[in-house]
Amino acid sequence: MSGLTGDDGESVADDRDTLVREGTSVPELIAAATVGLSALLFALALAAHFELFAMTDSVAGVPMVTALGALLGLLGAIIVGFGVASRLDYLPTEPQADAGLVAATAFSAIWFVVGGLVGSQTFGLGLVGWLLAGLVAAGLAFAATVVPREDIGSTVPAGALALFAGLVFVTGTIGPDWSWAPGGLRATFFPRFVVPTVVMFCALLLGWSAAKAYGGFGARGRHVGAHVLIYLNALAIIAVLFGLVAFVVAKGFPGLFQGFTLGAGTGPETTIALFGFSYTIVWPVSWPFLMNGVSLLAEVDGVLPAIAGTVWLVVGAVLFAVPLGVGAAIFLSEYADEGRFTELVEIATNGLWSTPSIVYGLFGYAFLIPRFGDQKSLLSGMLTLGFMLLPLVVITGREAMLSVPDEYRDASAALGVSKWETVRSVVLPAAMPGVVTGIILGVGRIAGETAPILLTMAGGTFLPGSQTVDVLGGFEFTSAPPFVTNPELLQATSALPYQVYALVTAGVGGPLGNPENFAWGLTLVLLAIVLTFYAIGIATRHYFRKKLHQ
Repeated sequence: MSGLTGDDGESVADDRDTLVREGTSVPELIAAATVGLSALLFALALAAHFELFAMTDSVAGVPMVTALGALLGLLGAIIVGFGVASRLDYLPTEPQADAGLVAATAFSAIWFVVGGLVGSQTFGLGLVGWLLAGLVAAGLAFAATVVPREDIGSTVPAGALALFAGLVFVTGTIGPDWSWAPGGLRATFFPRFVVPTVVMFCALLLGWSAAKAYGGFGARGRHVGAHVLIYLNALAIIAVLFGLVAFVVAKGFPGLFQGFTLGAGTGPETTIALFGFSYTIVWPVSWPFLMNGVSLLAEVDGVLPAIAGTVWLVVGAVLFAVPLGVGAAIFLSEYADEGRFTELVEIATNGLWSTPSIVYGLFGYAFLIPRFGDQKSLLSGMLTLGFMLLPLVVITGREAMLSVPDEYRDASAALGVSKWETVRSVVLPAAMPGVVTGIILGVGRIAGETAPILLTMAGGTFLPGSQTVDVLGGFEFTSAPPFVTNPELLQATSALPYQVYALVTAGVGGPLGNPENFAWGLTLVLLAIVLTFYAIGIATRHYFRKKLHQ
C-alpha cells in the first residue's frame, strides 16, 4: 500500500482504523452484504425458472424485469466501486499483479458472446459483425483483466457485465413482451427463460467478485471467491433437486387423489379363502387412482397394474443380477490374478454400464423374446433390466471388496481359516455397504427405464378393472421338466414408465378425468416408487454398516 496522507499530515491508513468495529470494517460488511444480495438474486432467478413468479408480475408497481435489472445495476456499480477504491488505496487490500489467466479467459469468452450479440442483433451486422464485435469485446475484457492489478481485473469486467444487463432490462430493451427468434435455430426465446438465466449467471459472477473483495483479494480473496462459487452451485443443485420433486408433487397431487374417499364401507371388497371358509373384507379407503386399472369405461382411471408390473420388474432384475454380480465380484477380487483378463473384464463392465438402454432393449427383443414364445413377457423385461443392472453390481462389488484392508485377510488366514470362509465371514460383510450402494444406484436407473420395457414387456395399457400380474399365485408344479411353471411370467403387462409414455401420447385420462392431472399423478407414483426403492436400499446399507461396527 502506498502511504497517502491528508492535509493534516495523518495517513489514510490511520483513517481506516475508524472504520473498524470489533474486527470487521465497513467495506467488509458492504462486501458481505453484496455476496448475500448476489445469492438472493441467484435464488430469485432460480425460483423464476420454476415459475414461482412470472416475468410479467410487478413488485410495488414496478415490472419484475425492471426490478431485477435495477438490482443487477446496483450490485454491478458496487462491485466496480470496490475495485476502484482498492486501486486508489482507500481499502485495505492485498491484490496480486493481475487476476490470472483463468479469469481472463472466462471474461473474454463471456464478452465475446455479449459483443457478438450486440453487433449482430442490435446493429444487424450479421455473422461477420458478430465475429468482429465479439473479438473486440473479448480483447477489451482480456486486457481489462490481465493488464491492471487483480482488484480492477476481478471487479470491472464482472461489474460492467451486470451494469450492461441491468441497463438492458431497465430500459425495456428486453421487457415482458420481448421475444427473439434467431434465424436458423427454429426456436423463439422469451423473457421467462432469458431473464432468469442472465440474472443467475450475473449473480454468480457478482458473488465471486464480491467474495474476493471481502477477502481483500490476493490468496485469501481467491480462496473465499472459490468457496462462494462452490457453495452457490451446490445450493443450486440441491434446490433444483428439491424443486423438481416439489414440482412433480404439486402437479401430481390433484390426479393422485381424484375420487379418494375415506370412511367405513366406502372401499372395494376383497374375498379371502382360508381353511375352507371365505371372508369378505370391505376396505375403509377408496382410492381409485391406486386401486383401479385403465379402462375406457372407468369413471376414474388407475395405475394398479402398472405399479405391480414395475415392482415385479425391479424385484426380478435384482434377484437375477445381484447373485451373479456379487459372485463375479468375489471371483475377480479374491481369486483371479491381476492381469489382462481382469483389465479386460473391468473395461467390459464399464462399457456395458454406460451402454444406452435402447441397446439392452434391442438385445432383449432379438434374443430373449424368441426364446419365450415369440411374445413380450414380464420375464423378458426382468432379464433385460437384470442385464442392465449386472455391470454396476460387478463394478461396485469389486471395488468394495478391494477396499477391504488386506490386514483383515491376513488375520483370518493366521487363525487357520480357509479362503472361502475368510471371504464369506470377513471380506463380504465388510464390503456389503459398498455393494448395497451399487444396487441402490442401479435400481434407481432401471426402475425408470422405458425403452427396454417398450420392446420386451409392455402389453396393453387398458387392462380391465384392477387386473394385475399375480406372480406368486401363478406358480404351478408339474411332474415333467422343468417341474415348475408360471404362466404369469410369460404374459405381457404394463409398467409405470411405459404407461406414462403411452397415456400421455394417447391423451387418456378417463371420461371424468383430466388427462394432464392423470399423467402428473402417474409420474408422482413412479417417483414415489423409485424413492421407496432408494429408501429400502439406504436402510439396508445402514443396517450392514451398523452391524459391521458392532
